[in-house]
Amino acid sequence: MTRRGVLAAATAAVAMPTLLTGSARAASTPKRGGHFVLALGHGNTADTLNPATWENQFTNCLAHAMHGRLTEIAANGDLVGEVAETWEHSSDARTWRFTLRQGLTFHNGQSVRPDDVAASLNYHRNPDVASAAQPLLKDITDLTVDADGITIRLRNGNADFPFLLADGHLVVVPSSEGKIDPNAEIGCGAYRLDRFDPGVVAQFSRYKGYWDDNRGFFDSVEIRTSVDPAGRQAALLTGEVHAIDRVPLDTFELLRQAPGVAVMEVAGTQHFTFPMQCDMAPFDDPEVRRALKCALDRQDLLTRILRGHGTVGNDSPITPANRYYNHEMPAAEYDPDRARHHLKKAGYDRLSLTLSVADAAFQGAVDAAALYRENAAAAGIDITVDRVPSDGYWTNVWRNRPWCASYWGGRTTEDSMFSEVYQSGVPWNESDWSNERFDALLLQARAETDVSTRRTLYFEMQDIVRRDGGSVIPLYANYVFARRDSVAVPAEIGSNWTLDGSRCIERWWFA
Repeated sequence: MTRRGVLAAATAAVAMPTLLTGSARAASTPKRGGHFVLALGHGNTADTLNPATWENQFTNCLAHAMHGRLTEIAANGDLVGEVAETWEHSSDARTWRFTLRQGLTFHNGQSVRPDDVAASLNYHRNPDVASAAQPLLKDITDLTVDADGITIRLRNGNADFPFLLADGHLVVVPSSEGKIDPNAEIGCGAYRLDRFDPGVVAQFSRYKGYWDDNRGFFDSVEIRTSVDPAGRQAALLTGEVHAIDRVPLDTFELLRQAPGVAVMEVAGTQHFTFPMQCDMAPFDDPEVRRALKCALDRQDLLTRILRGHGTVGNDSPITPANRYYNHEMPAAEYDPDRARHHLKKAGYDRLSLTLSVADAAFQGAVDAAALYRENAAAAGIDITVDRVPSDGYWTNVWRNRPWCASYWGGRTTEDSMFSEVYQSGVPWNESDWSNERFDALLLQARAETDVSTRRTLYFEMQDIVRRDGGSVIPLYANYVFARRDSVAVPAEIGSNWTLDGSRCIERWWFA
């Protein structure tokens, strides 16, 4: 067995966040106290406490506040222990043993046991559950418990396996006779859930039995759904809330200069997508998909939608923040003539399509769709923009309409992103895309421990997705969020999700 440090150093994310602040005020030493209010441009009335169903930033922040996982992505991109204190692996990376942190308790005072960890993971392995995290665990052949930990055996070696266990869905909850209550209101995180009104608010109080004195500084916390950008920003300016995500980019400079406000920005793995259902005509034809990728002026979107707060996307979910980003792929360009060429190969002179969007998908999604319509017209593609309600978007539209808008926070590792969203048949494969060569490379890369070989495999996979995949990925978007300067932050801000890796509730404090 080898120690975890070697593996963690080999697979840690290399992107470091870029932090921009306005009138920021920091405290050298964190202190406890106060009621922290966070307003998010996410949340649906259909949200639940069931970790298998979590799909937006509201449930992501809720989950990080009240729950713990075996591992955690630290602010610097390293992998650290949370419920697990240490872990070891066999030389072929097929057997992993996790030793649990001693003294952990759930919010009801019950000890966190290896049985709870095993039952929590097995819940997502159950094919009847259809969990979004199921693809991450499908290679597990055996999971056993002992007095102080669990041992997991895999069908194939996986050098990234501990990183996968930091996935937001894989929370540890209490169990009984090998089963969990997926809607349990009890976790082992820094905060205890007091109220959950889906699509409206979640309220928490600090759990005094939490194991880590270096986080969980607020006495109480409130997360509000605030989908309207103007309303969200106004609440921050008046001090009604202490932090917001999705800063309106058209007023970025004004907000940055506002007294009492600190605007923050990190470049990470977030990306915006327009997924097409590849099992439906005309998107089942790769030539149509290629035509749509050529029919969009990405630079125009970067300028007018992101206001420069990001980079042009290249139809791959792996961004420059990822370790194995393929910088050798030709950059995507707006080329109406090339789009017409692909349309003709698909048998079309003109093509009429409907694109269903709401700003719930990503900030500026409706405007982006309008620009797409203008761009595509020159290629003989007529796009009807179907503006749908934001509430219920992820239930009623995403994966239910032939073509829509979407966003992803991305993942720290290439394997996690590809396994959750691009592998054939997985629940979150938002375009229902399938490619045998891609699937074969995914399995090969997962077990490969040689860095150079692994890079080659991931480079090819990104190129396959770029050329053949079912999603137009026009933008890699920075995370732009803001806080009142009465709130202090650590010197290093996580870039794996917005709001300090979705852990601002744990990591920030009042100055």
